[in-house]
Amino acid sequence: MRTSSKVILGGFAGGTLVAGATAGLVVALAARRAFRLYKQWSLGTGFRFPDADLRGQTVIITGSSRGLGLALAEEFARQGCNIVLCARNEEDLTRARQQVEKLGVEVYAVTCDVSRSEQVDHLISVARKHFGRIDILVNNAGIISVGPLESQTLEDFREAMDVMFWGMVQPTLALLPEMIERGTGRIVNITSIGGKISLPHTLPYNCAKFATVGFSEGLHAELRRFGIRVLTVVPGLMRTGSYLNAHFKGDHKGEYSWFALAGTNPLISIAAERAARRIVDATRRNEAELVLGWQARSLLHAHNLSPGLAAEALSVVNLLLPKARKGSTLKQRGRDSESPITRSALTALGRRAARRYNQREEAA
Repeated sequence: MRTSSKVILGGFAGGTLVAGATAGLVVALAARRAFRLYKQWSLGTGFRFPDADLRGQTVIITGSSRGLGLALAEEFARQGCNIVLCARNEEDLTRARQQVEKLGVEVYAVTCDVSRSEQVDHLISVARKHFGRIDILVNNAGIISVGPLESQTLEDFREAMDVMFWGMVQPTLALLPEMIERGTGRIVNITSIGGKISLPHTLPYNCAKFATVGFSEGLHAELRRFGIRVLTVVPGLMRTGSYLNAHFKGDHKGEYSWFALAGTNPLISIAAERAARRIVDATRRNEAELVLGWQARSLLHAHNLSPGLAAEALSVVNLLLPKARKGSTLKQRGRDSESPITRSALTALGRRAARRYNQREEAA
């Protein structure tokens, strides 16, 4: 009986080992196959979408009357695309349209606040009526309120979410049915390194950008099977001249000074035209994510390696930033917060970008 028990137990153990080894082999083979497919996909030798010829395609770009949006409009125009410009300020849109038309493409400009669903529906309707169909949507519209948390209000958080999150979701959902029906289309979502790592003194902005990153990455996962390509763009600092129209709270001049100097420094910021070229190239190559700027990549790597240490480092950075003014929630534009430092040669590249990319009136 004892011998029989040993045999039974031994057989059970042996069978378990065989089953385990078989299961392990199956998992290993599946993992190897999955890795091969991934390599084929990423290297473009398997089922990855081929590089696209964008000539003749129609692109809607939100927030495109100035800054990166205008740079993207020009770059898509150089690819031979029809351009639909969209922003809140009609005067800015007129200047932007005239600027892009010089590249020899058809440009249609629509005044639209992307935080308002009825205006988004109007934008899509008139653009479709004018060009027949929309091939590419670039969700670029954005605002930023720079200042310590004590100076931010609930309205600052709501406004950031309305423009950058809902202003991305609404145009996307409005266009998706026709893209799915056609089995083709491209969506380019401009997020931020602030949507991967929450940086101090930009908390409403960060919250909205975290939401856009989650939305964009989920879109890519769900829409690929329909033939729709989704690109998540994660820029760091860019020289677009937008610091002049950004909003500042607390110590206005102090906040504006560090933001302007950082956003115009060629050592840590990328030129708008270069950023636009890389984004359009990534769109043509059907990439899923593009991180722009060495400082953004470095921050992201450091955070991924040790999130706790990165958080502690950012808390030290916060100590170096301007302090809040007690009870002050006043919001002021950058151009109204100038100082001798921000008017100096240190921001020359930023001022040149501002002239180049229509940074004049209230932010689009």
